[in-house]
Amino acid sequence: MASSPGSYSTSDLSRKSGDIIAEALRHPVTITQRNKPRLVLLNIEDYKRLMRQSDVRTAGTIETIPDNLFAEFEDAVGKYGQEDETGQP
Repeated sequence: MASSPGSYSTSDLSRKSGDIIAEALRHPVTITQRNKPRLVLLNIEDYKRLMRQSDVRTAGTIETIPDNLFAEFEDAVGKYGQEDETGQP
């Protein structure tokens, strides 16, 4: 039996895989093992959406930062350097 809606144990997965897959096509389903969440089953559209969103968050270097953002960064650092320990100029 599921511990909460959309949550099933690994033994549930082996016994009711068809029902669980059908539910995962509608919304993400959590699979637990020893009462701890271990896996999430989700439909391919949700997976692709998450992957597209994660592509936006990339790491960069100071050399790759856009000029306008770098100027704002320099400004902030300059202002910070002019403040004393209390945050006062």
